[in-house]
Amino acid sequence: MISFGFIELVYYQSNEKPLERFSFFIIPEDEDGVENLDELYLYHDRNQLRWHITSDDWISYVQDGTTWIGTRSIAIDENERLPRGQFRAVLVNKGGEKSERNFTFDAPEEPRFPFPTLEISAGRYTVDSAYPQNRLVCYDEQGNYVFSANLTSLSGAVADLGIPSQARTAALWAEDTQYFTSAFTYVAALR
Repeated sequence: MISFGFIELVYYQSNEKPLERFSFFIIPEDEDGVENLDELYLYHDRNQLRWHITSDDWISYVQDGTTWIGTRSIAIDENERLPRGQFRAVLVNKGGEKSERNFTFDAPEEPRFPFPTLEISAGRYTVDSAYPQNRLVCYDEQGNYVFSANLTSLSGAVADLGIPSQARTAALWAEDTQYFTSAFTYVAALR
């Protein structure tokens, strides 16, 4: 059973124009556990679109004791906008039993804010963002996530953010929680 879920639109930085991707996650409930779940589908029936996520491909994480499964890579083609409106999720367990739930996603067709920028130079960061919430997402040398720093100011000293020493790069995650939209910039070197 799908007890809850969400769709979020993420704009990713690109050389030409930002690329649209959906993050789609659900809270599954199965009496035999998450291990018994096999496939997750997301449909946009009006546009006859279908995305298929298998248990081998989905991301699973636990937040406040609740397990979420889903993906951050729902897309169409590089230059096409994702549809808005009514979506249908179908969860299938290994026994073939199905559960369905409808979702509505009505983000504006055009971004509400210009795509943000991040510059890091000489130990200082500068952000140009109209998004209500901004944070630096930091990665180590191998590109693994290590830390997030909420930005209370759009400029300042990197040292004041409490970033661990193993962090080598950072990207800006700018978020508009009212419309479930975010923007994610290219990474910049921290040092």
